[in-house]
Amino acid sequence: MTKAVSVSRLNNYIKRRLSMDDKLQKLLVEGEISNFKAHSSGHLYFGLKDEKAFINCMMFRGAASKLQFKPENGQKVVIRGHIDVFERGGQYQLYAESMEVAGLGDLYLAYEKMKAKLSEEGLFAEEHKKKIPELSLKIGVVTSPTGAVWHDIQNVATARFPSISLVLYPAAVQGDSAEGEICRGIRYFNETKSVDLLIVGRGGGSIEDLWAFNTEPVARAIYRSELPVISAVGHETDFTIADLVADRRAATPSHAAEMAVPSLADLTARFSLMESNMKQRLNTALRNRRELLRKMSESYVFSQKDRLLHGQTQNLDLLRQRLNQAFTENYEQRKNDYQLLKEKIAVLSPLNTLERGYSICLKEGRSLRDSSDVALGDEVDVRLHRGTLCCQVREIKEEKA
Repeated sequence: MTKAVSVSRLNNYIKRRLSMDDKLQKLLVEGEISNFKAHSSGHLYFGLKDEKAFINCMMFRGAASKLQFKPENGQKVVIRGHIDVFERGGQYQLYAESMEVAGLGDLYLAYEKMKAKLSEEGLFAEEHKKKIPELSLKIGVVTSPTGAVWHDIQNVATARFPSISLVLYPAAVQGDSAEGEICRGIRYFNETKSVDLLIVGRGGGSIEDLWAFNTEPVARAIYRSELPVISAVGHETDFTIADLVADRRAATPSHAAEMAVPSLADLTARFSLMESNMKQRLNTALRNRRELLRKMSESYVFSQKDRLLHGQTQNLDLLRQRLNQAFTENYEQRKNDYQLLKEKIAVLSPLNTLERGYSICLKEGRSLRDSSDVALGDEVDVRLHRGTLCCQVREIKEEKA
């Protein structure tokens, strides 16, 4: 009769047998996450299933800390690991050493390729980033109208600033139509100029769910936007091409609302502080001016103003006296110069010659000095001391000079 063994020995035997099978120690398994639980210890417990079967899985804290995404129920993943037996529970399970989203390899390569291309073109450069307005009275939101994102943005925005105006452009945020609808939403707000700022985003999800925000058309639509754009895609750990192109990246949609909408309470406190500072500076300036005015009123200029005025009055009288003297001397000098010039002109003037009995013969206003300058019948004027004779030449006598 075969000897009975204990449960622990049986489980240990099965464990050792499984560990000796190389095929079970180097597994690559694909399936959908189910019953996911992140323990406080840092270990992850979940199941992996397909259409027909289910297997328990466990990932230790060290391996879990290296994950590049947050596992969620329903997520399709590829796990690299091994099969072992948990002896205490008598269950075999898959111990995950690494995990990635199914198809992540191809998507990650496409993401990196697009990121490198757009970066080289300068779409991520800081100098192209537009400043987010400190106060936007009207904000456009491009997202799904049925998701939690739109409600989160509304709740946060109105709580911070009750009179804020939010305008929704309903767009699919995943699937085949998402890319085009997101681009049309961005173009719509830019063409209508109906808002001051844009928030473009969606909630968290797998890399496939977020893929519309990694496409080139969406990236270029954000880059060409004349309105500032805040990207609010996924959770804090999710990064997309849209985040890199946008003027600001928000960790979550709620965070985007906080970025876009200032707190009314904060603004009120800020304005109150500004008002207080302005009053304080004004009072300080007034005190300084009063002190300056007091010092000026006590200065020699104001306290002895009569003495200063007397001295200036004497200076003015002296200047007036000097001016009158200079004017008189200048006038006499000019008067003497004029008399001398008048006498010189009188000596040289032909009028004095005419007064002694001489005359001047003129033809067409020019004085005649030679008889050859006229012909018989010419009319000439003879200027006398008093009056002029109008004559006609009837005879010409040639005489030597």
